[in-house]
Amino acid sequence: MKKLFSKLWNSSIQRRKQRKYLHNSPLHIRHKMMSAPLSKELRKEMGTRNVPVRKGDTVKVISGQFKDKSGKVTGVSLAKLKIQVAGMIIKRGDSTESNYPISPSNVMITKLNLSDKKRQEKFDKLKNSSKQSKSISKEDKNDK
Repeated sequence: MKKLFSKLWNSSIQRRKQRKYLHNSPLHIRHKMMSAPLSKELRKEMGTRNVPVRKGDTVKVISGQFKDKSGKVTGVSLAKLKIQVAGMIIKRGDSTESNYPISPSNVMITKLNLSDKKRQEKFDKLKNSSKQSKSISKEDKNDK
């Protein structure tokens, strides 16, 4: 039987292979796919460009029917690769309201939920490494 998912997969132009990789990927890789860009202020502060979205983060929708609206993330679905944001509600045919699933690529994180100690430690490491690399590059420029 052929494997459903291969770690050795690099890339393919064929959309069906990209879709297969996406749908057969394990949860630890899907978690990375749930990344969203940080706002400019957070980017400078955290020393990274994007991070996986978590429940409790505050996001601003960049594109789609809820563009320029912001809210807290109320749910993250790794199975569907979608997030739910408070205030982004649609009306169904039977007149019930439900949260609209949004792709993490269509949102920008404006405030991070740092209540998790492991997540906080990860950002502290990123800050320190970015500061060290900046100081090394400044020293190299001064030497020249």
